[in-house]
Amino acid sequence: MGCRVLQVIPAVAPRYGGPSVAVVGIARALAAQRHNVQIVTTDADGRGRLPVQTDVDLLYQGVPIRFFRREFSESFKWSRPLAEWLERRVGEFDVVHVHAVFSHSSIAAGRACRAHGVPYIVRPLGTLDPWSLSRHAWRKRLLMELGVRNLLRGAAALHYTSEDEQTLARQALPWLPKGVIVPIGVDDALFGGGEAHALAEPYALFLGRLDAKKGVDLLIRAFHEVVGRRPHDDRLRLVIAGEGDASYTDELRHLAQGGPASNRIEFRGWVDGPERETLLREASLFVLASHQENFGIAVVEAMASGVPVIVTRSVNLAGAIADGHAGWVIERSEPALAAAIIAALENEPERRTRGHNARRAAEQFRWPAIGARLGDLYARLQMRATA
Repeated sequence: MGCRVLQVIPAVAPRYGGPSVAVVGIARALAAQRHNVQIVTTDADGRGRLPVQTDVDLLYQGVPIRFFRREFSESFKWSRPLAEWLERRVGEFDVVHVHAVFSHSSIAAGRACRAHGVPYIVRPLGTLDPWSLSRHAWRKRLLMELGVRNLLRGAAALHYTSEDEQTLARQALPWLPKGVIVPIGVDDALFGGGEAHALAEPYALFLGRLDAKKGVDLLIRAFHEVVGRRPHDDRLRLVIAGEGDASYTDELRHLAQGGPASNRIEFRGWVDGPERETLLREASLFVLASHQENFGIAVVEAMASGVPVIVTRSVNLAGAIADGHAGWVIERSEPALAAAIIAALENEPERRTRGHNARRAAEQFRWPAIGARLGDLYARLQMRATA
């Protein structure tokens, strides 16, 4: 018989990017392993709310979920009804998997688990990386004292998605409890299709949340440089797919209009389902120039689709990409990024080879294997708690 597993996450609206995608994938993979899984979260969707019923059991993208009203704070996502439900119901579960650190739902989940003797795992989502801790540092120091430190110290384990994420977190906070490394999975459907991306109008793709840490501004400036150096090649485009803060998105659009690539940069907004799969599969390159990235689900989705990737060294998958010759790993600078894009486009045989390697490297991230590893982890924690 499988474990009764509760997944707690501040929000699952698509605008929040990879974590929202991952928690649904985790739930599906665990259900396929015959675990009893439920997600609890808030109805937060930026400044708005998801059009869902709250405090009732629902199915969301095919998985059991219970939404609670976010009462205030977009960053902290405070929800007293969610905290009260956790206090009443957390004892019904064998293991709790907490996604995020500096959020009300995470602190409330840790407090409820400790009170009821339920083991829990925390997935920090890269927020314990020194670069991330330096952003809004005063707020994070305050939250550490108001509950985050107890959340982390009381965890049975921290769930990291790469070795680099764990190393950086322990450099910043040496007192952290032990960690386990289990990557995030991608859907099997992405592995289908061919590997040819020599389209009449090739495009480089960024897909994800539009946030300053993702380096989309750097990508746009580098793409202006690419077009400036290849003025007679009018085929290449840059496609930016995702949503984010309205003011930041406006800044990116303004930047895109201010250079030689102004008519070749396309903002698609959020894409999902078949449109997302097609956009990934038909890309010539996938680019992620993040300041910090603990995993990067969209990177692995591109790799599974047979698309070579260009990433900066601060993307924690960079080692796996370099080892598998699945793309290009570069320093985080405009000249380096522009040079990598040009090099990839000018050598189609090499780009195809690295696309093939990318798909092969992505095999380790299929959801069935990830679900089995998480299921084994939960079972070990359950046995330890009942011993």
